Amino acid sequence: MKQSNYLKWLRVLLAALFFIPIFLLFVDFVVLIPTGVSGLLHAQIIPAFLGGFIGLFILQLVLGLVFGRIYCSTLCPAGVLQDIINRLFCIGKKKKNGIYRFKYTKPMNLLRYGLLGLTIVLAIFGVTELLVWLDPYSNFGRIGSSLFRPAVIWINNLLADVMMSMDNYTFYHVTIKTVTTASLVAAITILLTFIVMVIFRGRLFCNTLCPVGGLLSLVSRYSLFKISFDKHTCNSCGICERTCKAEAIDSKEMQVDMSRCVDCFNCLGSCKKGSLQYRFTPSFRKATEVQPVSSTDQMVNTRRSFLATGATVATTLPVVSAVAKTMKSTDEDDVESRHWPPVLPPGAINVERFKDKCTGCHVCVTKCPSQVLRLAGLQYGFGYLLRPYVSYHDSYCNYECTICSQVCPTHALKPLTVDEKVTTQIGIATFFIDRCIVNTEETDCGACSEHCPTQAVHMVPYKGTLTIPHVEPDLCIGCGGCESICPVNPDHAIIIKSNLVHQYVEKPLEEEALDIEIDGFGF
Repeated sequence: MKQSNYLKWLRVLLAALFFIPIFLLFVDFVVLIPTGVSGLLHAQIIPAFLGGFIGLFILQLVLGLVFGRIYCSTLCPAGVLQDIINRLFCIGKKKKNGIYRFKYTKPMNLLRYGLLGLTIVLAIFGVTELLVWLDPYSNFGRIGSSLFRPAVIWINNLLADVMMSMDNYTFYHVTIKTVTTASLVAAITILLTFIVMVIFRGRLFCNTLCPVGGLLSLVSRYSLFKISFDKHTCNSCGICERTCKAEAIDSKEMQVDMSRCVDCFNCLGSCKKGSLQYRFTPSFRKATEVQPVSSTDQMVNTRRSFLATGATVATTLPVVSAVAKTMKSTDEDDVESRHWPPVLPPGAINVERFKDKCTGCHVCVTKCPSQVLRLAGLQYGFGYLLRPYVSYHDSYCNYECTICSQVCPTHALKPLTVDEKVTTQIGIATFFIDRCIVNTEETDCGACSEHCPTQAVHMVPYKGTLTIPHVEPDLCIGCGGCESICPVNPDHAIIIKSNLVHQYVEKPLEEEALDIEIDGFGF
């Protein structure tokens, strides 16, 4: 088998092995995919770094230094999604008009490294909004949870209608409650961005806007294995250049920009003469049959790129510092001024830590069995945009459920044991007597007390034979069982008020079973 064939199919196989489980993780709504599959998300570069998996982060950089940017074509779901979009666009088109549509363009280093530097500097000052919008994995998560998952559920419901008409109840209707306006707009925006960029400029997002692509480009340009030309057999036909979706091949000069090459190996298969080879070519080796560009020129170009990047970062540093301080103070003032700040998911620990680590990938939202998590719009300020919060409008947080903290790839939600979960106080129930039907309609209720797993909400004497809810804050963990069941609408009579810093309570004591001996039949 030719090198071009086995390398391309190996790349496709690896991409499928990573993409399919991650895709299913986001669209699965009947819990068929084991929670352990979420371990694949730790291989994503930004989650690995934010989650403290430094070994995996360094491994990705080492792979880039050895093989080039294989991450972008195999491990990154957003990169694979762009390849799928490209393939779908090419269906039914002749190669001369459809597939061979790209051309070499000079790299936009100032924008590429400027965005990378700005993202890093903002993150240092605790402003992760730019990272939230540019992280490729998190963008794929938004598309998967807000577009692909609803589409799969819609197909399921359609099949359920068809099967029920034939008295077959294999499928059943599923209602999705987790898609918000903000998450839907964000998902549509990034998907349209991918589609437009892929159609007209291939991997433009990966090579210009993506901070992961910018970071990998710094090491992949020195990769030990490179795609190189054999100038003795190449006739500069330009087919490889028009096939390169990274727009990184200059067929006239017989050069491959390895800082942008994503190792898709399409160019190897397109070359009829076999003039392109993926081979061991260390940077210190003199290029005889490789790129006919001198090492001096290459070093000059690289130096210019780094100088441009350094100048960009240096000039923006004072401005970024001021903006970061302003945004953080604004967020803090906003949180303090709002009566009802967001209820943070279990394991968030505190709001500042959560905002610094959460990239809004939505995996916790899709895996929550009670669909109690939602993605925030601007109701909690720009600093909390697209982060998850707990909504008790029609559901509650299961007492012993720890799934959201187990699947979070960045550890923005600290993994909790069941014992830790049942003692973590994410909020406290607040009772409004003027809304309660016991007070307004003088009728019995007690639904909130019946659904409280810790008996933090219990009924006390009120008027005559009536009893009314009373909250013991030291027992409440903020699960929302009371709020979700309250019959008063639209404003419930009992509402969970968030703890911006999670607290801990004592685990409720279980009643001891009395050891009673029964004689006879026990009557």
